[in-house]
Amino acid sequence: MEKPARKQARIAATSSEEVSSIEWEYINMTEQEEDLIDRMYRLVGDRWDLIAGRIPGREAEEIERFWIMRQRDRRDKHDIRH
Repeated sequence: MEKPARKQARIAATSSEEVSSIEWEYINMTEQEEDLIDRMYRLVGDRWDLIAGRIPGREAEEIERFWIMRQRDRRDKHDIRH
């Protein structure tokens, strides 16, 4: 019985895909899209599918990547100033 459990754990570990944000392309958003993302994030948090549903032509994964990249950029700029 122990062998199947180990095998399942190994499969689960290898089936997840992790992509470094360094490999992501820059995502261009209009000022209106950025504003809507900010406001929606304050209202619903990281429910990317809900936010993407309010922006035609955008997908949840794209909105999440944009948010992560922007937060990283803001953090980096803040670190440089202090």
